[in-house]
Amino acid sequence: MKFVKVEPDPNVQLYAQVAADIRRAIAEGEIRAGERLPLAKDLATVLGVNTNTVLRALHILREEGLLDFRRGRGITVAGTPDQSVILTKIHELVECGRRYGYKPDELAALIHGVAT
Repeated sequence: MKFVKVEPDPNVQLYAQVAADIRRAIAEGEIRAGERLPLAKDLATVLGVNTNTVLRALHILREEGLLDFRRGRGITVAGTPDQSVILTKIHELVECGRRYGYKPDELAALIHGVAT
């Protein structure tokens, strides 16, 4: 897996650049679903950034549904960027539903009704 050394850019935060680099590696198939990522400190060394920067990027990718954190198993690739888009929209829908008083099963019933 090849990573590009992150270059400081005043317009883009370093953690966002790191997340984009990992997202690109997943999208291009350099890292496949189920594969483990190197340790955050090792990625930080390769990319030339602080370990906390890498950890922030990894947490963003976990929230997007691309990565899975498991104690004792490390960080593995959970999905693809396409799946990430769907998961992001699902999270947005659930949050919106909560604001309007819908429960997850009620949202699922609404989705089922729209899909059929």
